[in-house]
Amino acid sequence: MHNLNLLKFQEVDFSDYFSLVSNEKVMAQITEYAIPFEEAQSNFQKLLKRNEKYEHSGSYKVYDSSINEFIGLGHLTLDEENDEVAEIGYMIKPEYWGKGYGSEIAKVLIEKAIKSELKKLKAIIDPDNIASRKILIKQGFVSERICEIGSLPGEILSKKL
Repeated sequence: MHNLNLLKFQEVDFSDYFSLVSNEKVMAQITEYAIPFEEAQSNFQKLLKRNEKYEHSGSYKVYDSSINEFIGLGHLTLDEENDEVAEIGYMIKPEYWGKGYGSEIAKVLIEKAIKSELKKLKAIIDPDNIASRKILIKQGFVSERICEIGSLPGEILSKKL
């Protein structure tokens, strides 16, 4: 068990964010390419605006305080059309893969979703991302469908709360 802290990203956290989205290994099963600096800056500004707009959801930097290290990102993003639904997701630095962080981040995000009275969570993964699929299934998610999402293969999973 790790000692995780999830805090909403703030302006000063861009370097941590960029260390994830610019990493080809991290992004291989998300966008299939590392995000260039300019695009990452633009995306980060949108992320900060969403963090300000919604009290009980957003994008969180994930720290393991027992080793005082930035591990990755977790997000709970409200559906703009249905405020009872949110998307859950996470990105973890490769050196922390396979160490149980994905499961713990998912649990914390699910707890946040339950406290904020959401009715349903969704997750979108690359169908080849077996590790994320296992984590989500263990947390009670079920596969809704496999389809193309923005020209990339995707699997949509959901969990009723």
